[in-house]
Amino acid sequence: MKFTDGHWRVREGIRIHYPCILWDYEIKEKELVVYAPSSFVKNRGETLYGPLFEIHFSSPFPNIIEITSYHFKGVVEKGPNFEINRDKNYKPEILDEEDSITLKAGSLKVKINKKGTFQYTFYWKDKKLTSSGYKHMAYAIDESKNKYMVESLDLAVGELIYGLGERFGPFIKNGQSIEMWNADAGTVSDQTYKNIPFYVTNRDYGVFVNHPEKVSFEIATEHVERVQFSIPGEKINYFIIGGDNLKEVLENYTLLTGRPSLPPSWSFGLWLTTSFITNYDEKTVTSFIEGMKERNIPLHVFHFDCFWMREYHWVNFEWDDRVFPNPEEMLKRLKEKGLKICVWINPYIAQRSKLFEEGKEKGYLLKKPDGSVWQTDEWQPGMGIVDFTNPSARDWYSKHLRRLIKMGVDVFKTDFGERIPTDVVYYDGSDPEKMHNFYTYLYNKTVFETLKEELGEENAIVFARSATAGSQKFPVHWGGDSLSTYESMAETLRGGLSLSLCGFGFWSHDIAGFDSSATPDLYKRWVAFGLLSSHSRLHGNHDYKVPWLYDEEAVDVLRFFVNLKCSLMPYLYAKAIEAVEKGIPMLRAMVLEFEEDPTCHFLDREYMLGDSLLVAPIFSETGEVEYYLPNVGTWTNILTGEKKEGGKWYKEKFDYFSLPLMARPGSIIAVGENKEKPDYDYADNVTLHVFEPQEGKNISCEVYNQQRKIDLKINLIKENNIIKIEVEKDSGKPYSILLFNINGIKDVKGGKLEKTEKGTRIIPEKKIREIIIEL
Repeated sequence: MKFTDGHWRVREGIRIHYPCILWDYEIKEKELVVYAPSSFVKNRGETLYGPLFEIHFSSPFPNIIEITSYHFKGVVEKGPNFEINRDKNYKPEILDEEDSITLKAGSLKVKINKKGTFQYTFYWKDKKLTSSGYKHMAYAIDESKNKYMVESLDLAVGELIYGLGERFGPFIKNGQSIEMWNADAGTVSDQTYKNIPFYVTNRDYGVFVNHPEKVSFEIATEHVERVQFSIPGEKINYFIIGGDNLKEVLENYTLLTGRPSLPPSWSFGLWLTTSFITNYDEKTVTSFIEGMKERNIPLHVFHFDCFWMREYHWVNFEWDDRVFPNPEEMLKRLKEKGLKICVWINPYIAQRSKLFEEGKEKGYLLKKPDGSVWQTDEWQPGMGIVDFTNPSARDWYSKHLRRLIKMGVDVFKTDFGERIPTDVVYYDGSDPEKMHNFYTYLYNKTVFETLKEELGEENAIVFARSATAGSQKFPVHWGGDSLSTYESMAETLRGGLSLSLCGFGFWSHDIAGFDSSATPDLYKRWVAFGLLSSHSRLHGNHDYKVPWLYDEEAVDVLRFFVNLKCSLMPYLYAKAIEAVEKGIPMLRAMVLEFEEDPTCHFLDREYMLGDSLLVAPIFSETGEVEYYLPNVGTWTNILTGEKKEGGKWYKEKFDYFSLPLMARPGSIIAVGENKEKPDYDYADNVTLHVFEPQEGKNISCEVYNQQRKIDLKINLIKENNIIKIEVEKDSGKPYSILLFNINGIKDVKGGKLEKTEKGTRIIPEKKIREIIIEL
């Protein structure tokens, strides 16, 4: 939202007040409070009128500073609020000096000027991050007497903004006006399912605006040298989050808002669905599953979309007995084939659902101000919406989920939850404006915690479309309704990259697009992208997504990339654990891994899968791709073995069985021997692929078991012509070390040599703790 008309003027109908000077301050045990009048107070008479800004500076953890600015404090504040973690015992350091007051939290500090115009500046160690002050922070009133609190933070020359949720437009947010308002709008517009009021910059800090309601961002627009954000009301609360790099910023942000739970290892395999409005019954489902088996394509999760329930009855949590006459037996048969089962749900109750009357009578549905049930004909005729602020409604909804879980369902696709109305009354009195975005948090939390209680935390997972800040705690999220075009494939990736920079560790998308028919060419290219994402699902709208309906080569391509992903699970699972423990996503924008390389600040058509694998999907029917390799040494394509120097752009053409899948120089990638399933003993016969060890640099590799314990860990360093490998942890299972593209080894101590097409394999002696290789 814009308030000014260029540099000097205010927009017509707007009154705006700025804090002008620091007039007074209070140093308390854990916070600093400053008072800043909206005039320069040249005489006592000017103290008679306001506003008087009251600004609190505090810290919930080291390296995070919280800022809260008030106009009127007597306003009744209704929830909901984001669930924020705080160290109640933490006390920031406050220094009162002649010209300034400084609050210091770890390596992050804010310095408030005592003299001159009002200003405060944030520093990481001695590096200036950003600042605010006079004509930055504001209190504004529009012609309808709506009030807004406004903050503006300076941008440095060359500073770039990322994040703000799963946004499908330009990856760099500079020059955009963005509102936090969840919507069901597909992937082709500036609307999105997942609005997150958090951004990071390439100067290594983040800003989290702690408001679930509509936050309006003007990013180098109203003021091209600032990021401005505004909130309706009398208070604004936000956090500045620092770090030595963007990874540390995300680590601190997820400390504040929560880190993801670890998805079960089986969920990293291939998901296949019935698709949406296709015709299907048990025979159809069985034919798909048998067809995959006959073609030797591993399948791990089968999903039933909306029409597992009868039309006009969504949701009633009852199988449509016309097409699924005996669901218990059907699910039993499917699970005997080793499949996990997912079913579609949403938080809406159609009028024809047998649950509607019960929900109406017991107050489980959102109400209008007159006490009647809020209803619409959009999506399901006469539908109401479950009120998750009502504990009894949550239990009621959860009860039906538990029945399905006991029947054999393993995971729920938690669809919708975006276009939540604001002309409603909640059971607990929540503010409908805040609940519009926050509703998805309560919805998915209810489902996730039900699964956790029934199946255990190690097996709890949802497949969610909508989200807000903190929703990363309930994985997995997918990118919603894309089109079957290369353009939509690219915008889907931009959305995933933006979401990942908001602390979402796990992300998926509909392989080959959702809302139109894919060509065989697009299907095969998207398969590669989909299987090189954390979670991989074949799903569509009008069309089935089984590969043989496209062409026979699609069958082979799908099999190839499913096999590849399963073999990469020892590596991927370690990166999943890192996402859980540190908040670093599996899907990583290039800027997250290579901040020192300025080219990487702009890249949005390639990404890192974990820290060691670069993926450049192919977005062209010609098979051509242009991609950039960061300037960190010699990269290796793990599919072809070809080596390429970093710091350069490449343009190449690939067949459907390949793409730029590049191993980072100085990395070790654990590759398993199982190509059929994602959940197996990763340390048993694992091969540790070593790529371009760099002189004098230590590298390590950890292989975990299903209990998140390390079964195997090695540390490697190359010095002169000697490679020294320390085996720090060894569970006794057989493993090998492959020195990729390294041949002509003179000697090895602690193991046996085997020459292969890819390089030299080392078979370590049993229980050996050190291996010495002479090149």
